[in-house]
Amino acid sequence: MNNDTIVAIATSHGIGSIAIVRVSGKKSLEIAKKITKKSDFKPRYATLSTLYNEKNEIVDQAIVIYFKAPFSFTGEDIVEFQCHGGIVIAKKILDLVIKNKARLAEPGEFSKRAFLNGKIDLTEAEAIAKLIEAKSEDAAKILAKQIKGELKNYIEDIRESLIRILAYTEVNIDYAEEDLPQDLVDSIKNQLNDLQKKLQNTLNASKRRSGLIEGFKISIIGKPNTGKSSLLNKLLSYERAIVSEIAGTTRDTIEENVKIGTHLVRMVDTAGIREAKDVIEKIGIERSIKAIEDSDIIIAMFDASKEKDDEDEKIIDLIKKYKDEKDFIIVLNKSDLPQKFFDETVEKLKPINLSVKKDISPLIKVLENLLNSYSSYDEVLLISKRQTDAVENALISIQEAFLPLQNGELEIFAYHINDAIKAISSITRPMESSELLDKMFGEFCLGK
Repeated sequence: MNNDTIVAIATSHGIGSIAIVRVSGKKSLEIAKKITKKSDFKPRYATLSTLYNEKNEIVDQAIVIYFKAPFSFTGEDIVEFQCHGGIVIAKKILDLVIKNKARLAEPGEFSKRAFLNGKIDLTEAEAIAKLIEAKSEDAAKILAKQIKGELKNYIEDIRESLIRILAYTEVNIDYAEEDLPQDLVDSIKNQLNDLQKKLQNTLNASKRRSGLIEGFKISIIGKPNTGKSSLLNKLLSYERAIVSEIAGTTRDTIEENVKIGTHLVRMVDTAGIREAKDVIEKIGIERSIKAIEDSDIIIAMFDASKEKDDEDEKIIDLIKKYKDEKDFIIVLNKSDLPQKFFDETVEKLKPINLSVKKDISPLIKVLENLLNSYSSYDEVLLISKRQTDAVENALISIQEAFLPLQNGELEIFAYHINDAIKAISSITRPMESSELLDKMFGEFCLGK
């Protein structure tokens, strides 16, 4: 497949000042010469060129840049045509290049070639793909670090430590005539404990801060008529959700994007949680519970003007169930009315007293500070499920290695360490089948 010359439009569809058509492969320079009628291009220089079709008609006047292999993104010859913006001209150039024996690139094929040619590893490839869709400034900073190799270097250090342990073990399997000294066993144990703690900390931090990359999800929960839909409308600055005095008006989750500080978050207004009156309301309440499980932050709302009742208790039970896993912000709404609500669990979580219909700025400030606290973490983060799965598998193998090490079963110990090395190595450059690579890079956009 790498013998093919590929082409794709590398800019998004729509009207703009320029569009870029990217060509990669052995015939890139030959094609560029043919359609520009120029004898040569100096590598990495922008050359203003007229482009001609097979009928010798002018297609456009464009900037042509030639990147000579191996000094290019893919490691192959690349030519970029920077033409006038708009899909019509870019499409004409795309068709012209295809007529000159190139083929349309598959999604992610440019990045896949860069990976196969050793120009990037999988951590850098995934960072490139996610940077294009970054939902916050903090996400862009994290991903930029990964493109520069931060995660790659971190994984390489872990891998090297495991390989050293394995190498020493293998030597003792082959040459030792007696059991390993206890001080040596303790030394290997300490090294494994350190690696285990390091990986576990990275895994926990990555899961907790996954919203930095994917976008945070915030759910608003409460019994009916506490002001959940009013809060969503206030955050959005328009009437997205129907507000009514009739309990159970919101019968399904409503989701919308909203910007809080530098963060783009997904706000979810849930159905009021109570004993369902009918099948449809029951489904809506079940979805509300699911929204809690899927969210990073939960805003739990109570009506401060009413005494606590059984429906409030259902919300409080959910807070107790998930408070160690999720961040909760407690809101006592209708603070402009006489206050009657009280609960010890709620008070311990330092609730915010406000009137949603008048001013929600105290809540926005708390949300912004909480979201900013997630981004204050300055260590390496995992940015995809593939990466977190690999670390989880490595941790399992390391844990399984302790018992055979203590029992002097070095062959079994080495087997588990080998598995840990394979798992951790898969994050950067695994020995995978072409089918798996096709699936992985197929999720990229065209021209990348």
